[in-house]
Amino acid sequence: MNQQANINTQDLQTLDREHHMHPFTDQGDLNNKGTRVISKADGVYIWDSEGHKMLDGMAGLWCVAVGYGRKELAQAAYDQMLELPYYNSFFQCSNPPAIKLAEKLAELAPDHLNNVFFTGSGSESNDTVLRLVRHYWKSKGEAQKSVIISRKNAYHGSTVAGASLGGMKYMHEQGDLPIPGIVHIDQPYWFAEGGDSDPEEFGLERAQQLEAKILELGVNRVAAFIAEPLQGAGGVIIPPASYWPEISRICEKYDILLIADEVITGFGRTGNWFGSETYGIKPDFMPIAKALSSGYLPIGGVMLSDRVAKYLKEEGGEINHGYTYSGHPAAAAVALKNLEIIQNEKLVEKVAEDTGPYLQKRWQELLNHPIVGETRGVGLVCALELVKDKTTRERLAPDGKAGGLCKDFCTQNGLVMRATGDIMLVSPPLVISREEIDELISKARQSLDDTLAAIENGALDE
Repeated sequence: MNQQANINTQDLQTLDREHHMHPFTDQGDLNNKGTRVISKADGVYIWDSEGHKMLDGMAGLWCVAVGYGRKELAQAAYDQMLELPYYNSFFQCSNPPAIKLAEKLAELAPDHLNNVFFTGSGSESNDTVLRLVRHYWKSKGEAQKSVIISRKNAYHGSTVAGASLGGMKYMHEQGDLPIPGIVHIDQPYWFAEGGDSDPEEFGLERAQQLEAKILELGVNRVAAFIAEPLQGAGGVIIPPASYWPEISRICEKYDILLIADEVITGFGRTGNWFGSETYGIKPDFMPIAKALSSGYLPIGGVMLSDRVAKYLKEEGGEINHGYTYSGHPAAAAVALKNLEIIQNEKLVEKVAEDTGPYLQKRWQELLNHPIVGETRGVGLVCALELVKDKTTRERLAPDGKAGGLCKDFCTQNGLVMRATGDIMLVSPPLVISREEIDELISKARQSLDDTLAAIENGALDE
């Protein structure tokens, strides 16, 4: 029997409206429109309860690396749940899948990262980073080194610490954030903020803001700098080539811990196992999550550099921090099987040598569209800027309304594409084929055409 036929969309929407509070959603607006109920998925496609098929250009939330419907991952969860469904990692306990996953992560990560603290999500990973950074310096007798520098428009999760480390004002407005001891410098967003400057000079100037901020606050007070190798939720902001070498130089000069948030860029997205390899970063802490399990079960972690891990193990004493589900055996078993699939199917190599370059080539073709001011990307992650004027980069509307309009057309046309203001984003599963990339581009172009036609008919004037 077709399960799809047993789903009554209206009934589910009613129940959702009455009982379900959604993240990052205007609940009133959602209730007026009605929830889109996603009921099935396979490969790179999802279906809603009305049977509408969509190519998932966002891999869920940047996470479904190996695609939907992988029976191997379901089997790994099933087998582990029969053997040991749960036990905690507190009180000097562990479990075989967590131990094996820690070993596998040490094998895959850059050579100097050989220890992991397990969490349940990327937000928890960044909470953990804040705790461990401050604990590290306090253990060394430098408790005053507690300030963490981040970037405006960064995204590091939505918990109190994660949202504070992030630099999104609309998140800070809810909850009296950021918490004390976190400050922000400008992002390396050349298209919107670089004006007529040379991109490499702009990247250098933005990186040097870190040094200026360290000196302003006092070297003895600054603990760490946190940044995504490329900014994901902020709009796939790809830094100029000059940016990361200068950031690394500054951190080394002032003995500032460097945190590379790999929650989005980890596990093949950029054509390397980690974005840190793509951009030549040598982090002291590396938060991970999302594609670690391809989203099949919640799991995350923080990779620690050898120098930090060695000190904390030998001199740090008890770490008064952790989660009920740290090192969850079923989640760890699924993550292990997921990493095995990525390795066996050579998905990282595929992104680097085949589908990544192909997507970038096809994506650049969208630059000839009348409302596209820039295309950019690396590996299997891309963005394009919606503009009214390609030369001045003037936006179509001041409130990002054009992006929302385009996103809705994408959905109608069978493509999940995310809008961050007037920036359109894609980050498809790593298993996507060239033929499916062609489909993605075709549907993206159709959606751009529909957006332009709607704008010409006054859609942004309403």
